[in-house]
Amino acid sequence: MRLNLQCHPLTPVSKVTDISLTYEWQAHGSLWMRYHADVLRHDLDLPATTEPKHTDGLWKTTCFELFLQEASANKYCEFNFSPSSCWAAYQFSDYREGMRKLQLQKSPQISLDVSDSHVAMEVMLGLPDMWGEAALNASFSAVVSENSGPKSFWALSHPPGKPDFHHKDCFTHQLKAAGKL
Repeated sequence: MRLNLQCHPLTPVSKVTDISLTYEWQAHGSLWMRYHADVLRHDLDLPATTEPKHTDGLWKTTCFELFLQEASANKYCEFNFSPSSCWAAYQFSDYREGMRKLQLQKSPQISLDVSDSHVAMEVMLGLPDMWGEAALNASFSAVVSENSGPKSFWALSHPPGKPDFHHKDCFTHQLKAAGKL
């Protein structure tokens, strides 16, 4: 499935012309995602590639994100994927409350595809069992840092006010349960 992210109206967009996301469920509850940004490579602030590891604060520069929540629950999880190959996973008990690291059985596999006119990142994410057994409300998002300084925030939908990917209004896409495919 292909989805288009929208830039938050209060954040500048001078270099990025489009961000899209394609995803599909793979075997064993793994979610494959491809984030694709139409932008000149030299205009982006991309972190240097490093060894894949859990790293906090990835949103401070260019990164791509996924938020998942069961339809009838307050708890949700957040995943951050960096072009550096670092990643982060957190679980929250409620809106921005009870944050703790989410343990994954396997680190996400992240690969980067860059040309002069685009930056794309593919992610293979094995979800913990508790997140693959039910239909989920999803929010796909991106933080884009430009070399000239501006940072833009992209999502399927935005709540009123400042950018807030944790807000319930961002969870607008429904993912079928991995086990029900």
